[in-house]
Amino acid sequence: MTTLFLIHGGFWDDMNADLFWRKPGIVAGLQDLAVEVLAPDRPHQPSSWADEAQHLTAALPDQPVTVIAGSNGCSAAVRLTLASPERIERLLLAWPATASDLDIDIRTRRALSDLGASPQVIDTLLAGQTLRGTTDDDLAAITQPVGVLPCVPENRYHQRRTVDALLRAMPHALELPGCPEPPHPGFPPHAEFFIRTAAKFALM
Repeated sequence: MTTLFLIHGGFWDDMNADLFWRKPGIVAGLQDLAVEVLAPDRPHQPSSWADEAQHLTAALPDQPVTVIAGSNGCSAAVRLTLASPERIERLLLAWPATASDLDIDIRTRRALSDLGASPQVIDTLLAGQTLRGTTDDDLAAITQPVGVLPCVPENRYHQRRTVDALLRAMPHALELPGCPEPPHPGFPPHAEFFIRTAAKFALM
């Protein structure tokens, strides 16, 4: 049986797997398609993306998995794949969060500081190229099949240019049909579509 390992979005906030994957019906919908689903919580306030990867590695099962990551969870998923490549069969980056945007970074830096993050931790978390916590050389080093699912319509935090940059950095990656991200209020009408798209990619 195919095992899907879901990595939720969020960034030092109250987002968790229940809000991102279970409440919108994604976990149940995937299970209805006869796939095993694991959806662990990311660490709440990590000091680095490497810490996230270490935390998620401990939650991996014995058998290889297909990773489906959303929003800022895409950074954690890339770090996990690079740290444990033999345990990841395929990687789906859905609604990837936009990095290296001055306005977003200013807002995010202020929010992280208000939550108690030190300047050093903030610098570490915001560093990166196409995705936070990664370089484009990191992305190019991934050899697993990769799918990239854009946020449609795009928004300030999930811009189309991020998808385009991922496709350039990983020429073997496949763009999948997009939709709004959960738990955005525009997601529910697209839930079944996303579930089938994700399952089809996992079973390719």
